Order: sequence, then structure tokens, then C-alpha cells
Amino acid sequence: QVQLVESGGGLVQVGGSLRLSCVVSGHTFSNYVMGWYSQAPGKERDAVATIDWSGMSTYYVDSVKGRFTISRDNAKNTVHLQMNSLKAEDTAIYYCNAMGPRGALTIDTYWGQGTQVTVSS
Repeated sequence: QVQLVESGGGLVQVGGSLRLSCVVSGHTFSNYVMGWYSQAPGKERDAVATIDWSGMSTYYVDSVKGRFTISRDNAKNTVHLQMNSLKAEDTAIYYCNAMGPRGALTIDTYWGQGTQVTVSS
């Protein structure tokens, strides 16, 4: 049973910082591409940042470039999202995502339960 458990969300003022964490169990963590997605009220869930198996390749949506940093620790089965210079429009539920395994013919996708991030102005 694959489980993704997020933590680190909360209420912060504009310009503040938060660090989201996602601990993964139930599969070989290093074989999965990891990502953070956000979903604001009334909107679709969209990718915020992703990181490949090795941690060497990352993707960021334009709106968070220079402010957010995704990282992973394969020894601890953990992926983080450091969020700096937060804006009101970053307010959303943030979901941890795992896709893989590497090299498989069929790619599985797993989601965490989500963690609320609220940025107040």
C-alpha cells in the first residue's frame, strides 16, 4: 500500500515562507518522479513543481520560479517544497504526487491527502 503523507501547511502572511514535506511509504521512493500540485477553490489541480528520480532535474510553473524550491531525500523517502515570498494567489490545497515506477510499461500515480496553504494579505 503506497502512502503519501504531507505536512507543513498553514496560515502565513504575504511575503512569508512555508516548507511542505511529504513522506512516502510502500514503494521504492527513488524509482518515482515526485511532484507538488496545487488546487485553489473552483479551479483544477495543477502542477507546481516536479523533481526526477535523481533530484537533478526539476520543473517549476512560471508563477513560482525563483520563489519555490523542490528537493528530495531518497534516503528518507521525503520530498520537500520550500515556499518563499508567498503571495495571496498561492493560497490553495497542496498535494504531493508520485508517478512511476521508472522503466515500467504502466505508470501509476499516487496522491497525498493534501495540506492547506493560506496566505493572508
